[in-house]
Amino acid sequence: MTERFDLLVIGGGSGGLAHAQRAAEYGVKAAVIEYGPLGGTCVNVGCVPKKVMWYAAHQAHAFHHVADYGFDVKMGAHDWHGLKVRRDAYIERLNGIYGRNLDNRGVSYIAGRARFVDPHTLDVDGRTYQADRIVIATGGRPTVPQIPGAELGITSDGFFELEDRPQRVLIAGSGYIAVELAGVFNALGSDVQLVVRKESVLRSFDSMLSAELMAAMDRNGIELETGVIPQSVEQTADGIELHAEDGRTFGPVDCLLWAIGRSPNTESLDAAAAGVEQDEDGFIPTDDFQQTNVKNIYALGDVTGRAALTPVAIAAGRRLADRLDGGMEGRHLEYNLIPTVIFSHPTIGTVGLTEKEARAEYGDDVKVYESGFIGMYYALGTNKQRSVMKLITAGKDERVVGCHVIGEGADEMMQGFAVAMRMGATKKDFDDTVAIHPTSSEELVTMR
Repeated sequence: MTERFDLLVIGGGSGGLAHAQRAAEYGVKAAVIEYGPLGGTCVNVGCVPKKVMWYAAHQAHAFHHVADYGFDVKMGAHDWHGLKVRRDAYIERLNGIYGRNLDNRGVSYIAGRARFVDPHTLDVDGRTYQADRIVIATGGRPTVPQIPGAELGITSDGFFELEDRPQRVLIAGSGYIAVELAGVFNALGSDVQLVVRKESVLRSFDSMLSAELMAAMDRNGIELETGVIPQSVEQTADGIELHAEDGRTFGPVDCLLWAIGRSPNTESLDAAAAGVEQDEDGFIPTDDFQQTNVKNIYALGDVTGRAALTPVAIAAGRRLADRLDGGMEGRHLEYNLIPTVIFSHPTIGTVGLTEKEARAEYGDDVKVYESGFIGMYYALGTNKQRSVMKLITAGKDERVVGCHVIGEGADEMMQGFAVAMRMGATKKDFDDTVAIHPTSSEELVTMR
């Protein structure tokens, strides 16, 4: 017998849960279908456990400065396994909270793997469900290269399964996941080597951020190798070795971690049965209103291939429900001026256009302001970390179109500046704002 709903959401991650719960608040009979633990990538193998590990690394870095402030404290061994046990217990509690939130909002939870039968019908492990609207929010997974021996490596998912810290680590990748995990391993005592295909890390971000992070990684002892195109991997008596196309060999190491991108979770959907189009990589394209090429089917979050960030998926999901169920005509997510943070060491906060993008769009109407300094936190010691900030403005009124920060506190200061930029703030607006002293963020309103 087929069970009917107003709304079926495929995927119990951040975006899918946000959409189903917001729709339910408007009186929609909704169900979420999920074959894994609730919370998706972010809660289980992404943002949340990653931030726990970043905090651990942050504590390790703090030990290098406590003597500067008069403390006689010696850093002992780190209990990776004990931290994992506590972290996993925390994640399990969150899974339970997500389930209770669905119950509290009257959203049904269907455990299983969904497959399209037609545009209105899904098969979930042999049972069928129908709905007027179906939303695809299945997220993504780490990509593993198609080379011999690639299975000897792990991905970011495998990182969270490690029971103990490997001493020798090789990370392949140049994006935010690669630099974040490199920083965690390094801070907690591993010997870390990072190999990238091009000449730098974080190539899609402002070049200033990339250059400063690479300098910081070098100071922290992370070895960076550029121009590396993996060809094969082998297990030797001494550990895992990565062979590159140019003949170089890296390793042996105890752990090889792939951080080379993410792929959409669409293989088992049988989207073609509903007529849903996919691109050559399996992502599901949508218009500005999250609609696929099929009238009653929508997609949001990482599966669309746009801005793979948890808050983006949540915002898109809620706005979709506001428009379809809440009577807010035209409401949708604007995929520009999205602030984001990279939890590297030091942290990076960024919103808006890079300098290269701004010059391509505005030409000679671009003016750049930049400030580099040593934050007060490091004033009393010799182990110092630079902070660098850049404001990019455009036009005669010098509207701020890009804001990029690397350094202590970048993660926490960026949210407010993103609000200002969303409201169209100019350099004069920044200049006319009284600084908060002594902080690093005051540099953003005192630049000349």
